[in-house]
Amino acid sequence: MDNQKQFDLHDVVEMKKPHPCGENRWKIIRLGMDIRIKCLGCEHSVLIPRKEFSRKIKKILVKHIE
Repeated sequence: MDNQKQFDLHDVVEMKKPHPCGENRWKIIRLGMDIRIKCLGCEHSVLIPRKEFSRKIKKILVKHIE
């Protein structure tokens, strides 16, 4: 049973907890062993290990289409 959410570069995601600035939308700007996401409210970016990111993501809001 594979319940891992499928996320790609430049997707906009919602996390379980909002950022201290009040925004809860994040854009994925780097994928690898770690995932870098950027807050769409204050432009702050955070590097999170992939396993932790998979646990903290709530849903994908906007899929990036190339």
